[in-house]
Amino acid sequence: MADLLLHVLGDAQRALVALASPVDGPADVDDVSYWRDFPGSDDEAAGHAWWVRRSAAAFDRPTGIVALWRDTAPAAVRAAASANPEGYVTTQGHVLRVPDFLATLTTEAAVHHLDLTLELPDAPPPGPLAVRVAVATMDGLLSDDTVRPSAWDDNDFLLKATGRVPLTDRDRLELGESAGWFPLLG
Repeated sequence: MADLLLHVLGDAQRALVALASPVDGPADVDDVSYWRDFPGSDDEAAGHAWWVRRSAAAFDRPTGIVALWRDTAPAAVRAAASANPEGYVTTQGHVLRVPDFLATLTTEAAVHHLDLTLELPDAPPPGPLAVRVAVATMDGLLSDDTVRPSAWDDNDFLLKATGRVPLTDRDRLELGESAGWFPLLG
């Protein structure tokens, strides 16, 4: 849990840095293509996971991370609200239009909200606008001929598309060859 909280804090910090450091365009990725080659090599992902785990371990309790997030997240929201919607930012080696950058953050926030509440059945779901943005991202990562199983609601889709919940045999049957695309994000 502390690892995930620190990762979410890092996203808010990354938002502040990117939004306070505009760059010239053009963009090299959009809000969907950003995820196609993410997070890079397995070595990079393992190194980042190691850093997050070690950093989170520096806190006696997860509440310390939450306190930092509660200070940082509102500042990131204010920076997003005042950012030039025609501008560009750089993050993690890519240049994105500001709206696309905000969509990547929204997708990540919605997915991590589900991560944090997966085993809390009475917890409120992510907000509907954030879910719509995340679902649009997942839809963009699917092939054009893929049809989601009709029994999936948006949260089911996000959980299965990100590998948080495994596909069932029925899901695999309904998805056909497209089942091999899952998970769309790790």
